[in-house]
Amino acid sequence: MNDRVVAAFDFDGTITTSDSFRAFMLDAAGNAGFVLAALRCLPWLAGIAPGWADRGRTKARFLYAALGPVRREALEAAAQRFVDTRLPGLLRPEMLARIREHQALGHEVVLVSASPSVYLRKWAPSVGIGTVLASELEWRDGVYTGRLAGRNCWGPEKVARLRAWWGERAPATLYAYGDSRGDREMAQLANHAWIRGESGLPPLVATGGFGAPA
Repeated sequence: MNDRVVAAFDFDGTITTSDSFRAFMLDAAGNAGFVLAALRCLPWLAGIAPGWADRGRTKARFLYAALGPVRREALEAAAQRFVDTRLPGLLRPEMLARIREHQALGHEVVLVSASPSVYLRKWAPSVGIGTVLASELEWRDGVYTGRLAGRNCWGPEKVARLRAWWGERAPATLYAYGDSRGDREMAQLANHAWIRGESGLPPLVATGGFGAPA
């Protein structure tokens, strides 16, 4: 019998109160560096909402505009500082409690986020999350290239990442937690979905039994 239960959590706006990438870039680049990068990338930033600018490429371009060809060890150090000092103030206590509830029932909790994995992978173990599916930065000889490695983990890509992760062991029950348009496809895949502001948190079960998600 397949009794695997997976709880997939978006990060920004779901576990946090605001956009963590913006907070990370402010922390890593400083106010002046952040503003200069925003000005350089303004045409692409403005193009995200109407849909003519790619979210992932714009995010990668902004990071490069702010930090340039930063070495991996330097960005890793900035990520650790952010996780230790600034990120805790952005976390929602009620969502951390929800993660613990899933874990107490033996559910597998996975983080699925469009934000860069460089700081998410440093934070996730602190709350017992062992799997992070997120946007990856591209490195060449230990230096950031200004591009993403692979697709931006947003919208349909979240479903693709989840399917690739569980492979032939699809869960009997999938919970999905999100807050925006980028989480819709993941919510549609789930047996129990929650989008912030639309409904109350779903009841939890200890085992599966709904059949593998399509």
